[in-house]
This record gives sequence, C-alpha cells and structure tokens, in this order.
Amino acid sequence: MHNYLHIPLWPFSQLYGGIMRLRNLGYDKGLLPSRQFDLPVIAVGNLTVGGTGKTPHVEYLMRLLQSYKVATLSRGYKRQSKGFILADASSTAAILGDEPFQYHADFKDVNVAVCEDRVKGLEQLQQLVPELEVVVLDDAMQHRPVQPSLNLLITDYNRPFYKDYVLPAGRLREPRSGAKRADAVIVSKCLQSISTKEREQMVGQVQRYTSPGTPVFFSTFAYADPVSIGKAAAPTKNAVLLTGIANAEPLKNYLSSQGYTLLRHLSYPDHHLYTSDNLKELKELLQQPGYAGATVLTTRKDAVKLTDAGLLPLTLALPIFFVPIEVQFIAEGEKFDQLVLQHVQSRL
Repeated sequence: MHNYLHIPLWPFSQLYGGIMRLRNLGYDKGLLPSRQFDLPVIAVGNLTVGGTGKTPHVEYLMRLLQSYKVATLSRGYKRQSKGFILADASSTAAILGDEPFQYHADFKDVNVAVCEDRVKGLEQLQQLVPELEVVVLDDAMQHRPVQPSLNLLITDYNRPFYKDYVLPAGRLREPRSGAKRADAVIVSKCLQSISTKEREQMVGQVQRYTSPGTPVFFSTFAYADPVSIGKAAAPTKNAVLLTGIANAEPLKNYLSSQGYTLLRHLSYPDHHLYTSDNLKELKELLQQPGYAGATVLTTRKDAVKLTDAGLLPLTLALPIFFVPIEVQFIAEGEKFDQLVLQHVQSRL
C-alpha cells in the first residue's frame, strides 16, 4: 500500500472484505434470493464509495433510451421520506433525494421512483406503470436481491478500482473481484486527450478482475456554458464555487481552464440539502471586499435543490449559475450505444 497511514486499518479491511466475499458467494451459489424481472433492468453502479460520475451516466442512458417507456429506481439517499415513492408534481429534493429529483426535473417523460427495497420498488413500478419497457437502477452494484439483465460498472479514471482497497483502508465497498459481475465497465472522468496506449493498458488492468471478454469503455465530461438560476444574465470571470458533491476537482479544473478565478470554494458534503442560512451566508460573503461583482457557480445537482420552492426567493436574488454536464464516450461511443440498445431489444 502506498500510504502507510492505511496500515493500521488493514485488518479491518480484511475482515470487511471477507464478509462481503461470503455475502457475494451466497448470492452466486443461490443460497440468498436474487430476483430477475421480465423486462430489461439496467444497473449502473460502482465498487467505490461515491464520486465516480454515476448520475451523468444514468442521464446518458435516459437520453439513449428516450424512444422507450423508461423508469429509474434509486434508493433515494438522504431523503427525508421512507418506502416507495413515484415522483409527481408535488415531489421535492427532500422527498426523493437530490439525484432522483434531478432526474424528475430534467426528464419529464421518465418515471422516477425511489425505494430502499429495489425488489419491491420494481414490483410497484410494474403495477403503477403497466406500459413500462426499461428500468435503470441507480447505484445498484451491491444490491444483490435484484439480478439486473445488464450490469454497468463505472470506475473513476483518477482512482480506478484495481488500485484501491476495501474500506476502511481504501474506498472499495467490496473486493475488486466484484467486477466479475459487470457486463461492461466504463472508465469515467478521462482526459479527452487520453492516448490509445493508456486506454489499452487500463483495459488490461480492468480485465484482470472481470469475466473474460467484458468490454471496457472510456468516457469524459463535456461541460456547457453556465445557465442562470438567479438574478444575473451572464457570469463574470471572478467566481465563488458552491458544491455539495463527492468530488468537485474535475469541475474546478474545467473552470480554471476556461479562465475563471475561483475566489472561494464553499464545499458541502455530498447530497447536502441547502438551507436558508446557507444562502444568507453566501449573500453576506458576496458583500465582502474583494467579492464585488462575483458570480456563484454550482452544479446541476446542487441547482435543483437551490431552486426548490422554499429557497427559490433567496436564489433568485443571487448571481447563481449552474454548469451543465454531459457524458461523452471516447472512441467507442457507438459500440456502447449498440450494446445497450441491442440488449433492450433482445429482452422485449
């Protein structure tokens, strides 16, 4: 291990990893129940704790599958509700969780549901949406009670799973061998300039842990011009960055490359639910010397919470913009699309 501070945690990682291996063995041998469904169920997940870019990839799939009747099913992490909920006009980020609420806000034709128990959630979706054709499971790699028909594993280019360790010494939720369940692997957050040689090297490393022949794809983030959700029509180059996400480094690097000067980064924990006090503090910061005329930049995930009904009046009074983001595949995007579309067509 490269960081000697991890050494005291290694015995705990071995214990946790052993428990996860036994759990996976129970599912693999049929000793623990795992349910298949009679429609395409595409799981998007990872082996690590947070920050691999699952949300933009789920959105990519929803755009790809727009000709089908699609639903997404998430746990609804940190939501202030319980049980199965199908999003409607009264839904909020607090009720659904921030990522499902983002899907609901941006994809009007997609049925967005949350449920801690994915088996019950899928059953409910099929009852309530009888014309349903495809379900995308968000963050479901470790939810073994559901057996997806297509399992997509995402790993961060900057911290690939094959260089990481099981919690608490590292950030893996389960041992690297969990990659064997993947039907395809996506290396996310790549530099657009990644070379063919480096991709080939990473494919070799990834395929040490996957089933033979598992395809490996590479994706990057494409950012667009900031979109106003506040009082200003156009952003200035002096900016305060406001985020409640797992890893803001790619966004910070992009903004720096676009000539923005980040005066300050207000970084909240992932899935943070903003309060009126947060926005009042932000307003006070913008009134301090050195911040005159500064723009506030944030993510789409944060923006859907900042424009919730309770905070909207405060947001509208501030120069806040979100930076749109989309996934782009490097080199083999058409092959990935065909893999997904052919799978869906074969299951209908």
